[in-house]
Amino acid sequence: MDKKMKKRIVVGATGASGLPLLVKCLEIIRENPDYESYLIMSSSAELTLCQETTLTPEDVKKLADYTMSPEEIGAKPASGSFKTEGMLIVPCSMKTIAGIHSGYADNLILRAADVTIKEQRTLVLAARETPLSGIHLRNLYELSMLTGVRIIPPMMTFYHKPATIDDMVYHVVAKLLEPFGIEAKEYRRWNGL
Repeated sequence: MDKKMKKRIVVGATGASGLPLLVKCLEIIRENPDYESYLIMSSSAELTLCQETTLTPEDVKKLADYTMSPEEIGAKPASGSFKTEGMLIVPCSMKTIAGIHSGYADNLILRAADVTIKEQRTLVLAARETPLSGIHLRNLYELSMLTGVRIIPPMMTFYHKPATIDDMVYHVVAKLLEPFGIEAKEYRRWNGL
């Protein structure tokens, strides 16, 4: 009997602020038995992780099903023949946005994003920067016009009445994972007034 293949999500992490979002994304993907994660963390993401959490890069890598370094340019996510549901980059720096926008695929995160776009799979970018310059806005706008690309900045919301930072993180993460068909258990949708 054939074992059912899990749905694969490539997860990139760059050095922008927001590494707690990455941690929660990996935890929720792991809770869903039909999915598996392929994590690619940049060295800048590892540095930022140590500033924003009490976790080590090794702790975070244990949350993923598979891990690769950005230097592994020949790893599975570098090819369109490696079937995935798509890719999530959380957090996604403006440097990474610029690389994706220009097709400058000089590492595995950028190459996997390039493959995701060319295969017209879902690419979710948790774009992190404030304020946004005209260059940032142009790059984000032009990427948003491509099939399958979703720009989901991790913005605070209050309609679900969050009591803690963790509540806010969870809400944003639920929005980041929804395009891949993952329904976060505690996600509270807007039901109108």
